[in-house]
Amino acid sequence: MYRNGHYGVALLAFAPVGVSLVTAGFTEFAFVVGAGALWLAMLPDVDHRLPGVSHRGITHTVWFALLVGAALGAVGFAVGRVGFGAPYGPETLALVGAATGLLSVGAHLAADALTPMGIRPLWPLSGRNVTLSVVTADSQVGNYGLLSLGVFVTAAWVAVLVVG
Repeated sequence: MYRNGHYGVALLAFAPVGVSLVTAGFTEFAFVVGAGALWLAMLPDVDHRLPGVSHRGITHTVWFALLVGAALGAVGFAVGRVGFGAPYGPETLALVGAATGLLSVGAHLAADALTPMGIRPLWPLSGRNVTLSVVTADSQVGNYGLLSLGVFVTAAWVAVLVVG
């Protein structure tokens, strides 16, 4: 998928998480996770700029998602330890950071699995390719359709939470 498609899938992945956070009274975390999901939506495609790293290789695996989640969890924990993020403790901020990383990279992987090229999520343990082969990566209809769907679903949930 291209950038617009990845943004759309990030919004689709975020919507139920955001609703759950707002419903539980954690509106600020909903904002952080949503902004993070969009900001990191293209992170796995950093492989385009890394010499010797093939596209949809290591950065398109569950291992990379876990690494990003662990890194953001560590940042959240460190931020909490120095006193930022009060009244929440370091463990809570670590959880929010880890969830943001996993959600962001997971959404990217899900979007790429929609294409015929697919992904190999367990590489190098398994070379099995996962693809739904629904739409080509360069499809304008697919990319803008996913973006539109993501914006619509997120906006609908916001409307329900604000009005309801």
